[in-house]
Amino acid sequence: MKTGSPALSVRVHAFGRETSAFEVGSGKWRALVGIDLDANPGPVRLEIEARTAGRTVGTTYELHVKPKRFPTRTLRVDEAFVNPPADVQPRIELEAKELSEIWATSSSERLWNGPFVRPVPGEANSSFGTRSVFNGKPRNPHSGADFLSPAGTPIEAPNGGRVALARELYFSGNTVIIDHGLGLSSLLAHMSSIAVHDGDHVSAGDIVGRVGATGRVTGPHLHWAVRVNGARVDPLSLLALLGQD
Repeated sequence: MKTGSPALSVRVHAFGRETSAFEVGSGKWRALVGIDLDANPGPVRLEIEARTAGRTVGTTYELHVKPKRFPTRTLRVDEAFVNPPADVQPRIELEAKELSEIWATSSSERLWNGPFVRPVPGEANSSFGTRSVFNGKPRNPHSGADFLSPAGTPIEAPNGGRVALARELYFSGNTVIIDHGLGLSSLLAHMSSIAVHDGDHVSAGDIVGRVGATGRVTGPHLHWAVRVNGARVDPLSLLALLGQD
């Protein structure tokens, strides 16, 4: 899309969400549009609006979401993480509300720089979108990637940002959430220890904690989940697009 004069800002609207683009070069802008794990297959209208000093220019495109089948995994975990006791239900509901608020309040500025990096060495051993059956009961699909790393392995920030949360949660155990800005966030879970605090600013490669087995787990590993304006997306796709894969 040509604007005739330099754009001051560019915004993209799709899937009922608005995304701010970021400039990547003279006259070139880029936006991350997240396609949620449960998005329905089919055509989706994408609207782009660019504002210049003198006018606003817009255009539309049609995206096509393809169907995808996800595998199923069967796991045995502590029964308290499958059917939580009544006395922890208020905590679970409060944490779910807090997470929803974090996904909805990302910085309006881009806080990351350069390529994204793997938070721990090695390949992911549990794929995004896998349908999970815990103790014989179907539960929500896997919304991140798991890395089977030894307990105590340092966990690096995938990229720069502000720590939006750094504490223990019921299901994800010791958890760090990094707001990378422009609706992009990373959640790093099941840590044995946390090395940052709420409000801290981190850069790619900074140590934010160590691998552990806290929360709903079968053993030590790192769970890395990514949200783009609330949409659950595959962290490995983020590495493929913006990182060092």
